[in-house]
Amino acid sequence: MLHDRVLVRTDIPEGERRSSGGIVIPATAAVGRRLAWAEVVAVGQSVRTVEPGDRVLYDPEDRAEVEVRGVAYVLMRERDLHAVAAERLEGAEDSTGLYL
Repeated sequence: MLHDRVLVRTDIPEGERRSSGGIVIPATAAVGRRLAWAEVVAVGQSVRTVEPGDRVLYDPEDRAEVEVRGVAYVLMRERDLHAVAAERLEGAEDSTGLYL
């Protein structure tokens, strides 16, 4: 990984999904703009706020997909992340474990 790049693996696969009530939503259904969570796999040497294993919130429309050994990942810049959720942040006083 170079510079400020972050490589993440998405939490949910593309395609149909279920609502909390059990209704199946097809992949072709139009959904408003929605942010997605992903797990950080690797970071470049200039990345300061995230580490591998952290969960990050990002905009799925602003992404560059890459496939490595048959696994699909998303490559983005650190500045494109909206939030970071990490267990290492929970130890601090008055911390929710979420870094915005």
